[in-house]
Amino acid sequence: MNRIDRLTAILIQLQTKRIVKAEEISDRFEISLRTVYRDVKALMEAGVPIGSEAGKGYFIVDGFHLPPVMFTQDEASAMLMAAKLVERMTDKSVQKTFEAALMKIKAVLHDTEKEHLENLQSYIKVFNSPPGKPEEYPNDFITGIQHAAVSKEVLHLKYYSNNQGELTTREVEPIGLFYYSFAWHLIAWCRLRNGYRDFRTDRIKEMKNTGAKFDARNLLTLQEYLASIREANHEMQQVVVLFDKPLDRYLANARYYYGYVSEEDLGTKIRMTFMTGNLCYFCRSLLLMQGKAVEVESPEEARKTIRDLIEELYDHYLKPAQVI
Repeated sequence: MNRIDRLTAILIQLQTKRIVKAEEISDRFEISLRTVYRDVKALMEAGVPIGSEAGKGYFIVDGFHLPPVMFTQDEASAMLMAAKLVERMTDKSVQKTFEAALMKIKAVLHDTEKEHLENLQSYIKVFNSPPGKPEEYPNDFITGIQHAAVSKEVLHLKYYSNNQGELTTREVEPIGLFYYSFAWHLIAWCRLRNGYRDFRTDRIKEMKNTGAKFDARNLLTLQEYLASIREANHEMQQVVVLFDKPLDRYLANARYYYGYVSEEDLGTKIRMTFMTGNLCYFCRSLLLMQGKAVEVESPEEARKTIRDLIEELYDHYLKPAQVI
């Protein structure tokens, strides 16, 4: 990136939030702090009203805005990719807002970029639902949850608390949203249970912002909450397995359901690492069906578990079939 393009990009970055640290600019453009200081000085000499707060960072003086910026074809394509993810991985409230933002982006594109996006539509598809799960969210609560978390406002929920469909009424203090297992989860302090709870947003039947403020000083941040969950699950076991190539279609897709962490290509085999909290279930549901195409490297407990399962099946099928 040449310096003119970098200066423009820095100016755009300075308008993205109230204060931007010099380290953030340095990390983004992979330049030294000294270069950041020179670039900011160049912008100021060009008439851009940039202020600074000692120990905090730079800011643009209120009232200054960069004229409309044209998007490159790659930037517009990235926005379309994001739109596809928003369409499948968020609810209607976010989808509607993002669609409006994307329309504004398209409005400032050149005709060639607009045509490129139209053609690109058919080449991108996101599938985000496990078997048997509907492919769209049945409600539109995510945007409201975002507002409540930032504004520190209590939410009143009617929530299906378990798979049996028990409907409960809760007042909660939201600390954030977390996406995992094909769903968005509201993490909040539940006043009914007097503790932190994880609410799947697609199980919320009704939601109302009460407008009542809560004191967040005694609450964990979302990052602290997630760290505490990881610490609580420190007893999870690591399993290292060798699979013969090529991987069958089931394994290629299903590994993500079983705590897949990483893999290493060894030529004729692939070494995969998993983390599991239930070793017996992992061996029974993932490894047994692979037969001789799989070899457990560690732990030895996993190898013993597989031997026990095989002996159990062997003993079972030695018996004559029962006629009912």
